[in-house]
Amino acid sequence: MNILKLLLCISIVSLLFSCNATGLTNESEAGGDVSASTSLSIKFDALLSEQYQSDQPGAAALVAIDGEVVYEKGFGLANIELNVPIKPEMVFEIGSITKQFTAVAILMLVEEGKLSLDDEITKFLPHYPTKGHTITLHHLLTHTSGIKSYTSMESWTKLWRQDLSPLELINIFKDEPMDFEPGEQFLYNNSAYFILGYVIEKASGLTYQDYIHKEIFEPVGMTSSYYGSAQTIIPNRASGYQQTDKIINAEYLSMSQPYAAGSLMSTVHDLFKWNQAIRSNQLINQASTEKAFTNYELNNGEKVGYGYGWFLSEINGSSTKEHGGGIFGYVTNSIYLPEENVFVAVLSNTDFNGPGFVSTKMAAIAIDKPYPEFSDDVSVDTDELASLVGVYDFDDGATRFITMHDGSLYSQREGGTKFLLHPTADGMFYFEGSFSNLRFTQEDGKTEVLFKSRASESVGIKTDKPVPVKTEITLGSATLMQFVGVFELQPGFDISITLEDDKLMSQATGQQKFQIYPMTKSRFFLKVVDAELEFIANENGAYTSMILYQGGQEIPAQKKTSN
Repeated sequence: MNILKLLLCISIVSLLFSCNATGLTNESEAGGDVSASTSLSIKFDALLSEQYQSDQPGAAALVAIDGEVVYEKGFGLANIELNVPIKPEMVFEIGSITKQFTAVAILMLVEEGKLSLDDEITKFLPHYPTKGHTITLHHLLTHTSGIKSYTSMESWTKLWRQDLSPLELINIFKDEPMDFEPGEQFLYNNSAYFILGYVIEKASGLTYQDYIHKEIFEPVGMTSSYYGSAQTIIPNRASGYQQTDKIINAEYLSMSQPYAAGSLMSTVHDLFKWNQAIRSNQLINQASTEKAFTNYELNNGEKVGYGYGWFLSEINGSSTKEHGGGIFGYVTNSIYLPEENVFVAVLSNTDFNGPGFVSTKMAAIAIDKPYPEFSDDVSVDTDELASLVGVYDFDDGATRFITMHDGSLYSQREGGTKFLLHPTADGMFYFEGSFSNLRFTQEDGKTEVLFKSRASESVGIKTDKPVPVKTEITLGSATLMQFVGVFELQPGFDISITLEDDKLMSQATGQQKFQIYPMTKSRFFLKVVDAELEFIANENGAYTSMILYQGGQEIPAQKKTSN
């Protein structure tokens, strides 16, 4: 379902300032210039209050510099029904940040001699069908095993509410075809970390829940961290929220489903304690810590940008160790910058307003390497902009269309979203709502562009191909009315088609509403994203299904019938 949601999802930061904050900036603990700490607090307040309104689900945030908490606040509501504001001590489901704890637990057991990173999974699951391949714990830890991730399986959506044992859920995905041979690709994989939880149980003799609690939470002093449960009374729990056409309480998910891939709950301060424990080698020794933070390679030598439980990236030239999490009703992010000794954690109780963008901007500010604001745009001659328009082929296989409208440049990856480009004084163009940027160079009649998105880079060359143009035709309201309805792409994820002021509008579950434009009598296109919708008529001439075309995929959807 997450893949389908991404097809039409546009990341937009809300520009509203109506949010109230709870909590205090820990200026006395900063150990530095109080005025500098106050300046940081003002900047962080502005970023978070833009994103999280006082009457909506919100987030708790913490920033620590040199081991001291300099900022810790809450924004928005922990419970909408009771009008309870978020405080920093609120407990959130942290989703895939859980993978850090699973990876460290494996390394702890390796140090005890109970495991080896080269152990094959058949040592613990003797009947697992590896299709003749050698799949090791290292492959699981680095998302390079090739095993099918169960959260990408349509059949899994029917199991969300079921309490399953680890072996019962492993049996759900073990017979699926492998996505690739071990070590050949990196593909984020929840099945891999689920299996690692079972390995921890086999090696330790404890349940995964008990091992994490006794061997990690208790020694580190993480007194507000838990294995998730809807039944257990958890003090200061922030309720989770999702959005369809309105905000709703999050869908129930049995915590036996995410298990070692995403079942844990915590607070921003407990995650700070966790970061301190890893830095001080409290749980694993320095050699094991270095293994956790190694940027591993595929069989062909290409680095994957992932260690054991942490993504390895950068912010404006400073290295980061980070991970985000997403689970029904919650999205989370934590970032550590070792060179500057800065830690940032932002936990939100909404899965439609995640903190990844704002937490990265906060980290950049904390290390005094802020990203440019869009108000910093510089003027660029329109002739110069026009010379950059065209189709660019990149060395990573991507194709991007650079277009110009009303004196501004736009970039759109084939099959992707169209982004406004903001020019900055250093000659770069930043994507709106993103940390990606382009730097164009022109020499000897040749135009190249460097695309950079955090640690990822690729080079594109301008081609002679024409920029594809989709021609809009005019259809009357009576014709457009035939397409109105709700089309189900997958259980729980729909596209609603409505007619408003003689315009046909589309809205994916939990997303913004966008106009679609007719290119034929039954095929429409979106301007904000490189996607098309084709409505299909049945034998009676009624449009009862449609196909979403995007990124080379054709995804069918059936029209829901009214009750």
